[in-house]
Amino acid sequence: MLSRTADHLFWMARYTERAENTARMLDVRVQYSLMPQSAQAEQQGWRTMLGVSELVQQFDAKYDALTQKNVIDFMVRDPDNLSSIVSCLRAARENARAVRGSLSTEVWETENTTWLMLQQHLKTRLYETNPSQFLEWVKYRSHMSRGVTLGTMFQDEALNFIRLGTFLERADNTARILDVKFRFLDSDTADTVQAGAQGEFYYLAALLRSVSAFEAYRKVYRDAITPPRVAALLILHQKMPRSLVACMAGVVANLRDVRNDLSGDTERLAEELYAMLQGATIEGILEEGLHAFMTRFLASVDALGNGIGRDFLIPVAPPLEDEVPLQTQSQTQTMGTQTQSQTQTR
Repeated sequence: MLSRTADHLFWMARYTERAENTARMLDVRVQYSLMPQSAQAEQQGWRTMLGVSELVQQFDAKYDALTQKNVIDFMVRDPDNLSSIVSCLRAARENARAVRGSLSTEVWETENTTWLMLQQHLKTRLYETNPSQFLEWVKYRSHMSRGVTLGTMFQDEALNFIRLGTFLERADNTARILDVKFRFLDSDTADTVQAGAQGEFYYLAALLRSVSAFEAYRKVYRDAITPPRVAALLILHQKMPRSLVACMAGVVANLRDVRNDLSGDTERLAEELYAMLQGATIEGILEEGLHAFMTRFLASVDALGNGIGRDFLIPVAPPLEDEVPLQTQSQTQTMGTQTQSQTQTR
């Protein structure tokens, strides 16, 4: 497969997954904002959500006040925010358009219809009048895209690169959510959300719902929701679709199917990361410190993304001394041509 084709397929999947992840975080935050809480706690909650995607500085540079309306506007339709839902769905559609010949008709029509429907929702400002309905729609379209892809695509390298993008983006997102939200839970500010065990329950329940894991938690543990159990489910449980270990299993399996003469080191890194998660215990992770563990994991995911880009996708030439930095260049490109540096652009 041509590296350019693999690049478009990989990034189509990553941006579709990223749009869904953004919608999940926003939806949980909108629901949580309806609960009784102080203005300081509500504001901190929105800032924490921005922190998951490392967008606090970009938001502060553009908006005077940290309000629900401004955050939703920034995360839904801001074209300068490459992680906004509009930016992600545009990028997914443009990447799909570039490789229509490698997609089934149903996959292309799903991506294109999603983009056209989004324009109508933006015109009616559904994201303002009924944000929960709009965010559910985003999640539904992502589910549809994933289902149509698995149900209609020929199971060759094209599907492998789509799945690689999905699993890598999902692992990155789950790790970020756990890292930021557990730091918020451990901080003094968390006490202002709602005092006592009841507040912790609602906070952890919201975290689980943000990754569709609330029902799964009840099946596995049945009783009280505790931070160690939540962390164990989302890091180490093989049957939890959005857990880190399940995502890495998907990365390893798909890398194995597309291996080439250059990908040995990347494949070994993925297998080492998967083996590390298989052999880890939640007690050992908490003893090390969840933040330290997640920082190490995210660094490995970044290295893995760079390795996949180097071995399979469009190579990125280093900038000349008189050129702008690579990250700035990637942000000014058309969405149809992505670079490895955007793996870290949240």
